[in-house]
Amino acid sequence: MLGEGILKGLAETAKNFAGSYFSAERLTTVEYPEQRIAPIEATRDFPFLVFDAENRDGGGPEWEAGLRCVACQICEKECPPKCIYIEKSKDKKLDYLGKAQYYPARFDIDISVCMSCQICVEVCPFEAIKMDTEFELSTTDRFGGLLLDREQLAKPNEYYHKIHPTEAAKVDAHLAGEKAKADAKVKAAADAAAAKAAADAAAKAATAGGEA
Repeated sequence: MLGEGILKGLAETAKNFAGSYFSAERLTTVEYPEQRIAPIEATRDFPFLVFDAENRDGGGPEWEAGLRCVACQICEKECPPKCIYIEKSKDKKLDYLGKAQYYPARFDIDISVCMSCQICVEVCPFEAIKMDTEFELSTTDRFGGLLLDREQLAKPNEYYHKIHPTEAAKVDAHLAGEKAKADAKVKAAADAAAAKAAADAAAKAATAGGEA
């Protein structure tokens, strides 16, 4: 029948329109900002930097001491709208594996340009950058107010668990596994070194005894 698809579409629209007054499933309007609908876990708006204070040495503020970011600049290179700006530090600090790493002396994101594509999250090998659920970022300062620096971007791992609990738990398990492997490797190397030293000492003692 000619126009059958159009009629079905109109019928569906009429059904949804009428249902928006009576169906609980379609009554989604709330009196914002007094009333709010909690965002779902998969919500993504703009990136933020995760920090763990116990994972870094050195002084300074807690957020700075614990940033997971090592300034590898992969996210900066892969960002389609080029809204991430990173400057690598001159010195190094220990990461969660106890390995000396660089850290971002500067890390800015221009959220007026960011398209929330999440590519920065996907390419980050250190689980250092994640997507936030915060969207109320309006400002009268069009340029400076929407250029967020590393202090503004830094949020604790506890916050990450709060907004993305399932994902954060998987990330923590992965990082714990990597740390366990690194610790085991260090212990194995230490045991091997101790065994070699003992063997060398025994050989030396045997040689000395033979000469006597």
